[in-house]
Amino acid sequence: MSNKLPQEPQSEEVDLGQLFNAIGKLFDKLFAFIGKIFTGLFSIIIYTLKPIVDNFKIITIILMIAVVFGFFTDKIATPVYSSDMLVKPYFESKYELANNVNYFNALVNSGNLEKLSAIFEIDTLTAKELMGFEIQIGPETQNDLLKQYNDYIKSIDSTLAKDVTYEEFIDNRDILAGDIFSITALSGRNDVFLSLEKGFIKTFENEYSKKLKEIADSTRLLQKGNYQKQLQRVDSLQRIYLQILKLDSENNDLSIGANGFFPLTKEKSVTKEYDLFKEEQNIRNSIKDLDKQLLERSEFYDILSGFEEIGTIRESFFYKKSIFVFPVISLIIMMLIFVLFKAFKFIKSYE
Repeated sequence: MSNKLPQEPQSEEVDLGQLFNAIGKLFDKLFAFIGKIFTGLFSIIIYTLKPIVDNFKIITIILMIAVVFGFFTDKIATPVYSSDMLVKPYFESKYELANNVNYFNALVNSGNLEKLSAIFEIDTLTAKELMGFEIQIGPETQNDLLKQYNDYIKSIDSTLAKDVTYEEFIDNRDILAGDIFSITALSGRNDVFLSLEKGFIKTFENEYSKKLKEIADSTRLLQKGNYQKQLQRVDSLQRIYLQILKLDSENNDLSIGANGFFPLTKEKSVTKEYDLFKEEQNIRNSIKDLDKQLLERSEFYDILSGFEEIGTIRESFFYKKSIFVFPVISLIIMMLIFVLFKAFKFIKSYE
């Protein structure tokens, strides 16, 4: 027993040594793997840049030609003029508006000049200058956004509402979530925009919006009729109370005894003239609000700001200009040619 006891520390040292050796080998393999990754990336970068360096003169000449050609293309290109119109649709006609904007763009892309001239009541030469239309949510205040978010939260289940933040709602909402819309018209001429309003006015009226308008108008007229009946009842009560007050004032002079020595007092009738007055004012204000709503919603839309008489030149983004697009396309074509040449050479020499 005594001879075996000193050998235990040695076995523990051997186990620890093996453990540290294994850890060291693991780190060596890890560093070697990371080194291979960086070496591979470096090789890819060098392999990609090598043909560019080898053919630097040819690539530079081709890119310079593409830049010059793109510059002159931008100079001689037909300018694009734009004009904006702000509209506020009612009775859910915004869906018809968005659908018709897509329809107008389809007509422009297909070159259907006869249909475009019939819709906008313009000649085919003017219709030929149309380049397209865009629709976006119009300007909104912070209060408008908060109201939309509050209405949305009320419309969904309470358990789902907890997971929808204000920022998520604003970022993910659809374009038709707004109430005011900005319509942008694009044209090759700067004096055709005023004549386009007629075509858009037609888009707000459809069978569904007509039905909603009829329902809304009928509902408001029924409410107005109810308010007028209530007002008549209030007027009747006011006349009754006035008669009661008149009788009370006449009966206050009653007395008995010689020469009216003992006057009789009678408790006055309790009336609610002031309450009736307030009720009358509330009813009249309600009728006034209904009349205002009927006037405001008498049309299917409101044009907050129409198209300008003269459009403004629309500047393209830099990445859409020919001076940038042509060199990029040229570089991509040269890269494809190089890859195809290398693949062809490899296949030809393969055994």
